[in-house]
Amino acid sequence: MLEIEMKFPVTDFGSVEQKLATWQARRVQPIDEADHYFNAPDRDFARTDEALRLRRIGSGNIITYKGPKQSGPAKTRTEIEVPLASGAEAADGFCRLVEQLGYRPTAVVKKRRTIWHFSRGGFDLQACLDQVEEVGRFVEVEIVAAQERRAEAERVLQDVAKELGLHGSEKKSYLEMLLARRES
Repeated sequence: MLEIEMKFPVTDFGSVEQKLATWQARRVQPIDEADHYFNAPDRDFARTDEALRLRRIGSGNIITYKGPKQSGPAKTRTEIEVPLASGAEAADGFCRLVEQLGYRPTAVVKKRRTIWHFSRGGFDLQACLDQVEEVGRFVEVEIVAAQERRAEAERVLQDVAKELGLHGSEKKSYLEMLLARRES
């Protein structure tokens, strides 16, 4: 499956939240996420445009691999997610394991995320309203779809972004933006 998303910087979430509410989108309680990123021992993920992370949401843990971004109007990439046992012990064990294999911790991206679920054009979508530490506020609109529906999903994302009044799509990941900010 492909993760197909568009991300937009915003100054506040008010107008987007109002529009989503009129669409009767389902809002989930805000969550705090900490994404622990690792770099491979055999290649530089910054150069290959890949990512390996451990996402911590409360006591929950999810391991994610993201493949290189594909060309197009949306940020599209292969995404593989694998749940890990809950709790700090499982998270710490995973970190120790990958470090023993030569993976290096890169950074931890922390954010407060509010997710809205809705449907458009035959797709289930998420709008994620993110307050990212050291980076800023963003709205991500995302569809997970099969490769054969990619073009259709991209059109739906573009239409939804326009209806939400979003512009200035950002293709860099939060990790890329955080690392660039820390280097400057």
